[in-house]
Amino acid sequence: MANGVWHTQYDIEINLTRPDLGADGYPGLLEEIMTSVSERNPQLLECLAHRAGKPCASETGGKSPWMFIRRARVGGRYPLVAAHLPITHKPTPAESDQHKATKERIVQAAVQFGLSADAEVGLPSRRGVTDAMVTGPAGVRIGWEIQYSPLSPSSVHRRSVIAMEHDITPLWVAKDDRAALIDRAPWARVDDMSWKKIADGSEMIIRGGYRHLQVWRCLSSSALHCPDTEGAGHCGAIHAEWFLPALCDPPKPSVRIEDLILTSATGDSVPVFVPSRGGGRVGRHMWVPRADCGTWRELTGQWDPLPKAQEPEAGDEITFSEQEVDWTCRAGEEGWFKSDVRPVRDLGQPTGGFTLARMPAQRQRRSTWITAVERTAAAAALGCPPWEVGPCLQCSQLMRRYGRNAAMACNACRTEACP
Repeated sequence: MANGVWHTQYDIEINLTRPDLGADGYPGLLEEIMTSVSERNPQLLECLAHRAGKPCASETGGKSPWMFIRRARVGGRYPLVAAHLPITHKPTPAESDQHKATKERIVQAAVQFGLSADAEVGLPSRRGVTDAMVTGPAGVRIGWEIQYSPLSPSSVHRRSVIAMEHDITPLWVAKDDRAALIDRAPWARVDDMSWKKIADGSEMIIRGGYRHLQVWRCLSSSALHCPDTEGAGHCGAIHAEWFLPALCDPPKPSVRIEDLILTSATGDSVPVFVPSRGGGRVGRHMWVPRADCGTWRELTGQWDPLPKAQEPEAGDEITFSEQEVDWTCRAGEEGWFKSDVRPVRDLGQPTGGFTLARMPAQRQRRSTWITAVERTAAAAALGCPPWEVGPCLQCSQLMRRYGRNAAMACNACRTEACP
């Protein structure tokens, strides 16, 4: 890895350890050099040693003197580093066989469902190309982006924003639970499979990125743990969180990639952005059933499926160490610069964190005054229609008060009256 490169278009040295990159008067320079190689001139950035006529270890080894820039992770710092492109005869990143097989499978599955689908679709603004475009019967367009190789968070965000500007919902596919694209945009994670298995139609389960809403009353009889007491007790409140299908109560069927291809295009599965408990624009992206999305919106009042902007996360903030540029080619040297292992981003833990506090036993207002949020949460937790929800005559807690097999008092009050 190198801490500097030569910009062949501007004919300047770039120092990656300085905030101004060691070059004044070039607005947008950082964004320009961070652009994916497939979207720029692959010979834009040159190894400094090669530029100075000195030995370039990469070129000597039959590879490339041209370079690309990425963020590294070292001891809690996030510096910019330069690395050589892998090959000389074709500097742009070659699509892997896995990538091609997944793209073809998405298009073929969509066509079999009667949907419109094409591969390598260019955007009208010519600012990018979508791996696979699937269009639903109502005109919903899903832009599938298969990303099995590392990609910077800023690139994911930039390309997602461009897609949304053209009324295309981005759907990123990863195979690594450490991929930087996870929770940066709507995503789905599949198993790391060979291209032959993908092409032969082997089952591709969505391991991460798709969730179901679980709403439950936090009682001792509940199979789900209390998120507020960290599983140490039961608070009696109504909780709502998003769970992976296998962790639901009862467990939900696994979602295959073909399921998501169809339901995302028809609108039966929709993207949802759930802010973290601290609020702001940092949170979780996920695909969810449309009905669950409606319930979540009624409970929380969150109506925007995607954030309009993102706050910087760890790894988005670049660290500048203010060093001198090293003109020696470091390609192939072991241990000169080693990045920390990327952290796991797809943890699979329940997320959401909405809690409807337990209503007071003696309310001063009329017991028939039930808010829309209270009614929706209680109906979801009790598994009944909202119009069957009503207050217990004894303690005023919400229960299934109306309809067939309903009661006048809740189970707790009936047990206390007739032990």
